[in-house]
Amino acid sequence: MARTLAALDTLPEIDPARRRFLTLGGAIATLPFWPKTMFATETHRIAQGDFDITVLSDGYITLPADIIMPEASPAERVDILKRLGGSADSAQAPSNIPVIRTGKDIIVVDVGSGTNFQDTAGTFGTNFEITGIDPADVTKVVFTHAHPDHTGGTLTSAGTLRFPNAEYVVSEKEWTFWTDPDFEKKMPKALHGFARGAQRDLFAVKDRVKLVKQGDDIVTGMRVLDTAGHTPGHISLELAGGDGLIISADAATNRIVSFEHPGWKFGFDTQQDVAIRNRQALMDRAATDRIKLLGYHWTYPGIGYAERKGTGYRFAAA
Repeated sequence: MARTLAALDTLPEIDPARRRFLTLGGAIATLPFWPKTMFATETHRIAQGDFDITVLSDGYITLPADIIMPEASPAERVDILKRLGGSADSAQAPSNIPVIRTGKDIIVVDVGSGTNFQDTAGTFGTNFEITGIDPADVTKVVFTHAHPDHTGGTLTSAGTLRFPNAEYVVSEKEWTFWTDPDFEKKMPKALHGFARGAQRDLFAVKDRVKLVKQGDDIVTGMRVLDTAGHTPGHISLELAGGDGLIISADAATNRIVSFEHPGWKFGFDTQQDVAIRNRQALMDRAATDRIKLLGYHWTYPGIGYAERKGTGYRFAAA
């Protein structure tokens, strides 16, 4: 089913702090016009060209500073954690999931953690009920990548598909990377738990998968962008209309660090050099062309702009 995967960049050895955390981590056309009373507080709706987008929350996960900014100085860590509203050594990362309606399609981009990551996440299933959409009516689910906070909610607590009639869209590189039968022989032990979770979720939808690559259309006006690095097959989505919108997922994981220091490493990036190049390119394009961004782990609803500031950028909420 999957096409042959081109040779991947050599994966770097995972530093001890990242290894410890990875090991633990492994253990709608009318939508904007619906009555506001139909929605919970954590609901945000925008129109983007022919797309009507509702952003739902999946709760949040907590990440240690060693993952968020392993290259920051002690003083920089203190300052950034304070600005993120974090503790002395960690900060919360919200999880924002777009539900998109266009023509006859209802598209969900990632499905959250379910019960397969941290207890503070996994609220997407409940929040989705507020939209009034029957899960059986969702036509497409796009996985930007197969980390547990993005695909862990694929199955319900009953073990059935949350969106039983949908087509599941995955990057062909992402599929091949995680489903490699020799994964555990080739990849560091710290990634084995993540791979088992990815295989659980991807194999659950194997009969409904559509594999895509850079430039492919999900639907008319929604195009795949290759933003590899966070994972080898990570994708973002570019939506037409107005000045444009890019659903960036985890190509830029933090509203402060990823903008102000796009050249810094992020602890969960599998191919860190590739991730940095793609993050810098994303920021440069978004700032130059004034393209709106929607990030998975930015302060809810995660929608805003990249504005140039010094040698980096700043996140400006829309």
